[in-house]
Amino acid sequence: MAISLWKNLLQTTKERLLQQRRMSLYNGAHGYEEELIKKKLKQFAGGSINLSKEDNGIGILTLNNPKLMNAFTGTMMLELQERVTELENWKDGKGLIIYGAGDTFCSGSDLNAVKILFRQKCCTMLLRQFYMQVTEWSF
Repeated sequence: MAISLWKNLLQTTKERLLQQRRMSLYNGAHGYEEELIKKKLKQFAGGSINLSKEDNGIGILTLNNPKLMNAFTGTMMLELQERVTELENWKDGKGLIIYGAGDTFCSGSDLNAVKILFRQKCCTMLLRQFYMQVTEWSF
């Protein structure tokens, strides 16, 4: 009985710590201002993130910026966040396939955007939010 209570207490504490960690990424106390970041990312246009949801529960996400070897632009980062939210809310989703348009999967980020955004610590926080969302997906 005591062991069962102890395991339950540890699990609850672990969940609370994870929730606090997630919450700290989303508030302004740590310098994360979502609207400011979105405004800055919109300055770097080009490319798109396309999502199709198949009837069999498989999502197909395509990075579409072949002119720059599918390098992420600011607008693509914003679109990726929207597509991730769509996938999180897709009740029939079972799996995801990610493609790059043309002959390249993804060459990284548009370096012009990255230079400016990293100076302001915006991109880091947005990417951290995205990675936290991805790690929470359950298929």
